[in-house]
Amino acid sequence: MLRGPSCLRAAAAAVVTISACGRNPFTPTVADMAGTYSATTFTSTNGATTTDHLAVGGSLTLTLGPDGTTTGRLFVPAGAEGGGDLDADMAGTWTLTGSTVDFAQAADTFVRDMTFTAEPNRLRGSATFSGTTIRVVLER
Repeated sequence: MLRGPSCLRAAAAAVVTISACGRNPFTPTVADMAGTYSATTFTSTNGATTTDHLAVGGSLTLTLGPDGTTTGRLFVPAGAEGGGDLDADMAGTWTLTGSTVDFAQAADTFVRDMTFTAEPNRLRGSATFSGTTIRVVLER
């Protein structure tokens, strides 16, 4: 039988290893991710200029149906081509592959071109389009 401080360290290491193995990373399911989400972060960065679209009246809400459908609205003041407001219907579909959520919508917005990562009660996305990086966090 082994005794002494080295045995205690080995026993403690074994307990830590067993505890770490018992933790499961979040593995999202369609049922987990279905629900209504609202943007808590919605920014765009071009060069040294970052715009907080929520602070200037923008919004993004998405409802992910358990049947793979989406509804919602994207509103960006002065965000349309030509300087008008962008007001887009988010009706369409969504798919979950692993922890990746993709959207397909008739509205031609960054939402359908950005990959989102599923987290507990959250969707997180970031992508760069023509030198402008858009970051979005949606929360339930």
